[in-house]
This record gives sequence, structure tokens and C-alpha cells, in this order.
Amino acid sequence: MDELVQHVLVLKKSPVHKIIAKRLREFKVLSKKPSTEQFKELCFCLLTANYNAEKGIKIQRAIGDGFCFFSQKKLSNKLRELGYRYPNRRAEFIWEAQRFSDCIKEKINSFKNGKKARDWLVENVRGLGFKEASHFLRNTGFTDVAIIDFHIVDLLCKYSLLIKPKTLSKKKYLEIEILLEELAEKTGLNLAELDLYLWFIETGKVLK
Repeated sequence: MDELVQHVLVLKKSPVHKIIAKRLREFKVLSKKPSTEQFKELCFCLLTANYNAEKGIKIQRAIGDGFCFFSQKKLSNKLRELGYRYPNRRAEFIWEAQRFSDCIKEKINSFKNGKKARDWLVENVRGLGFKEASHFLRNTGFTDVAIIDFHIVDLLCKYSLLIKPKTLSKKKYLEIEILLEELAEKTGLNLAELDLYLWFIETGKVLK
């Protein structure tokens, strides 16, 4: 773990730090915005499951407020027009989730921590797994949940901190989250900050 800790600590003193700090400020701003704005972020996270995050950002911008009121058919058609890989299934998930479009902020903030909020999201929003729910919570200001995708798994494997699992079950996800909490403590970061550093190490990019 020491090698990865040192890599992160070097990045904290590099220009990457300012880029990450700016992104974290944007998450903080979103945490104060109305539910409808946060719901659009939830839809982005629904779209990114098994899909490219950068393409998901473009689609999010193109549909915008439509996420809150488009019919399932219109969502499906729009996603197909925009080249999305799973238009029908994701349109169904987004349309079902619209019942939370004007209350999602209050719902997630009613829990005492991000892990409790994540459990509620996974249970109540179809299409959201632990990774997608954690992604949404991080992007809306929570700092105590880890976003574990194949980029993070691959990085941990490269540093011999993990043997690559065949599947990312809930049990395995929570085990890896504990490992990341240890790494966060050693680097003086919270999980939200750490994720952006690890993503940069693995991909060379700072997205959201």
C-alpha cells in the first residue's frame, strides 16, 4: 500500500490538486441545488452503468430538464438518437425514478451518513447498484462512500492490494471499500477526494 500512498501524496503537491479541488467545489455547489438538479445527476449515474462516463456527460447535457418529465417512450427515443447503448432499459429506469425528481435531495439528506443513504437508493431506485449510488452521492456532496468500478479494481490489482474478483458482489464491494478507507486515512483524504486521485492515476483524467 505504501507505494500507492506515495503516488497519491506526490499528486497532492502537483497541479492535479487544483483540478481535483475545483471538481470537489462543483460537487459542493450541486449539494445545495434543488432536487430537480440533483435528480438530473442521478440520471447521469444511471446512464453510466456499463457505459462511458464522458459520453454520459454529453447525453446528460443534451436531455437536461427532460429527465424530470419526459415519457418513457420519449426518453427511449432521445437516448437512441444520442447513440446510447441501452435506450429502452435506461429509459424505463429513469421514468420509474421520476417520482423522486422533486424530493431526492430531502430523501438522501434525511440519513445520517452516505452509507445509509446508499442503502436506501439501491433499494428504491431500480438500476442503481452500489457503484452508481455511491457515484451519485459523491457528486452531490457526500464524502464517506467509495465508487468502486473496474478502473479502481484494476489499479488496486496493479499495486498488489487486491486479487481481481470475478464479480463485484455487495460483500466484495464493502470489503474493497474498507481497503479504500484505510488508503484514504493514510493519504489524509476522504473517500470522495481519494476517488478522483485514483481515477487520475488510472486514466489520466479528472471527470465526475
